[in-house]
Amino acid sequence: MGSLKSTLKFLAADAVYGHMLPNAYRKACAQYPMVKGRVVFVENNGSTLSENFSLISQRLEKHPEYSQEAVFLHETTAGLKGRLDNSKASMRVLAEAEYIFLNDASQLVSCLPLRDGTRAFQLWHACGAFKKWGLSCVDLKYGADARMFKKHPYYANLSLVSVSSPDVSWAYQEAMGIADASTIKPLGVSRTDVFFNQGFLVRSKEKLARLFPAADGKQVILYAPTFRGRPATAATPHDLDIQLLKERFADTHVLIIKQHPFVKDPYAIPVECASFAYEVSGELSISELLACADVCITDYSSIVFEYSLLDRPICFFATDLEDYRSWRDFYYDFEEMTPGPVFTTSEDVVNWVDATAHRFSNDRIAEFRDKFMRACDGHSTDRICTEVFGSTLE
Repeated sequence: MGSLKSTLKFLAADAVYGHMLPNAYRKACAQYPMVKGRVVFVENNGSTLSENFSLISQRLEKHPEYSQEAVFLHETTAGLKGRLDNSKASMRVLAEAEYIFLNDASQLVSCLPLRDGTRAFQLWHACGAFKKWGLSCVDLKYGADARMFKKHPYYANLSLVSVSSPDVSWAYQEAMGIADASTIKPLGVSRTDVFFNQGFLVRSKEKLARLFPAADGKQVILYAPTFRGRPATAATPHDLDIQLLKERFADTHVLIIKQHPFVKDPYAIPVECASFAYEVSGELSISELLACADVCITDYSSIVFEYSLLDRPICFFATDLEDYRSWRDFYYDFEEMTPGPVFTTSEDVVNWVDATAHRFSNDRIAEFRDKFMRACDGHSTDRICTEVFGSTLE
């Protein structure tokens, strides 16, 4: 039964990405000429431009020789028919594009016979190289069908892949199946520029205090785990003992919980902890939350890379490490690469948070940052714009 289902899924994808969408694009190209200076941002999920596009978009607004469009595909929420309808509806916009920006996997753009003069640029939404993805995990439980990747890849047609450090280029080449290594350049990740902007750091803390007055004047513990399962059915682990954290830190700290964007169900905070713990998945961006956090608790989330730019304490609450390793695995040895301690009990997490208030060494974080975030120095957007447009656009 599983084999039949897999075969039918493959045949359906072949019809869509091998014939329907490429033909629709050719038809659109025949009807509509490419618009000089037209920049198109493709968002797989969400209804607004993501942080990785917004700084570039803001610079383009200052230059009338460029025009902007955005494509919102809603891949994890629209259902199969909705995804197909959204893809077909994007054909004119993509046909008119001179520049196409991506920040995630895209079978849509990968399957198109891009017209002469149109180039696609992958800015990728994550930093570093942590959890395996793409071709790196096709043989693991999390991975997609290897036949699908080879027949209808997710990372074709790319003129550039911008990464956070030269040390991780190999992982992106492996995951994306890119033959020409020179396509991958350590230009940095645009959205990390904000962490070098003192005004952004201050405004983020002010915003948190407005939304949650209880946080004003207190230390902020950020709990930001990654999701479990597949994107369409993503869930958050609930192993962290919030009550225990409250008992120890209610007078001095607040706990802010940020779920992965794929997770749709609200985090279940115990009623008795309502004045201490707050879920803010919809109110503040992850960059704003990282800017606010005095201490970060995560598990296998790539936010560890951005947070390292702030030089603040981080620990890893990894109660299901072996299961996650067999489910998805990592590019590096988990225990060796992490720039903070790994815990499996809430008691150890609580004791660590308490200890960091008295002593904290950033030696491991500095080494980690140099390896994985060397190109993220506050000027990533400058380098990306110069590479793509020939100017910083400032």
